[in-house]
Amino acid sequence: MAEQQLIPHLFRTEYSKLVAVLCKYFGIEHIGIAEDIASETFLSALETWTYKGIPENPVAWLYTVAKNKTKNQISRKHLFTEKIVPKIKYESSEIDRTEIDLSEKNVTDSQLQMLFALCHPSISAEAQIGLSLRILCGFGIDEIANAFLSNKETINKRLFRAKETLRLNKVQIEFPPQTEINKRLETVLTTLYLLFNEGYYSESRNTILREDLCLEAMRLTYLLIDNESTNQPNVNALLALMCFHSSRFATRKNENGKIILYNDQDETLWDKELISKGIYFLKQSSQGNTISKYHLEASIAYWHTIKNDTKEKWENILQLYNHLLQIQYSPIAALNRTFAISKTYGKHEAILEAEKLQLTNNQYYFSLLGELYRDIDDKKAMTNFEKAYSLAITESEKQIIKKKIENLKN
Repeated sequence: MAEQQLIPHLFRTEYSKLVAVLCKYFGIEHIGIAEDIASETFLSALETWTYKGIPENPVAWLYTVAKNKTKNQISRKHLFTEKIVPKIKYESSEIDRTEIDLSEKNVTDSQLQMLFALCHPSISAEAQIGLSLRILCGFGIDEIANAFLSNKETINKRLFRAKETLRLNKVQIEFPPQTEINKRLETVLTTLYLLFNEGYYSESRNTILREDLCLEAMRLTYLLIDNESTNQPNVNALLALMCFHSSRFATRKNENGKIILYNDQDETLWDKELISKGIYFLKQSSQGNTISKYHLEASIAYWHTIKNDTKEKWENILQLYNHLLQIQYSPIAALNRTFAISKTYGKHEAILEAEKLQLTNNQYYFSLLGELYRDIDDKKAMTNFEKAYSLAITESEKQIIKKKIENLKN
């Protein structure tokens, strides 16, 4: 992997690990210091590797530099004498005992503990998710603002207040009691769900798929399943959903990076192993007594691993969307339900349902109406496609809509 690709990749995979371990080491009140050390480590990599080349073991290089920067920080800020000495009997020969532990187990534990610390009830759910996306998932402020349909200034203020609240409440980076874990787990899952979606339906950058974000979301969800206290039905359902969607990575874009729509994908190239894993985790999720939105979305995604348009498929998908909207309404779910109606009962019925939604600021609303009106009223189809084009964000979306407009004209 070339340097220009390697450093962004490592930033996605290793930055959050460093921040989690350093926060646990210094305490959450020094979260800014942890972020600074992690950022400086990657800056050093960029400066050094450009001239000296990529080291044989890039991850080990990063960890070594992070450890050295931590020692320097302790020396400069006297954190060692102020924070650690009161807790241990310090002797010069014992200094190595206080080195940061970047073993695989401690990294894993620190990340999970950090997830639950950031999802502390003293801060709002939006702030919990925003901090998690920023600190543990490496999201930029623009990406977080996009996820919350907000602006950078609002997000910056929200994250600053949240950090102050965690500091004032002296929140510990540790696993809370099981009852508290259950309360915070929903926010943790929402964070991972948003992370995966940002990769799978990327709008923050001019790209249709950011596999690194999807894989990071899956990795963190696997950590929850590997931990006995967090291996719960809704976690398994979320991982099943991720597996089903990820199985189509290889067929979602062509060699030029252009999106390939579902109906045009070659299902023989879908990852059968990931589909099997998805089925396994979906079965595991059925052991509980409640159905979450992740159960329903995973079940919908399962039916989409069956390419043929059968009556059974679309009737099941429609019923799943009906249930999903009862649990948690979302405009996208409502639009997708309308498409399922068209497949089950025909376009005329779907148009009636779609126009009730009145999602006049949503490009997908007009794009769907364009598809539904095609061959029924091509003039209305054209009008809706043109509105969709004016609202499209990414270049790939504009190209898809433009092609539909051109097909209507021919």
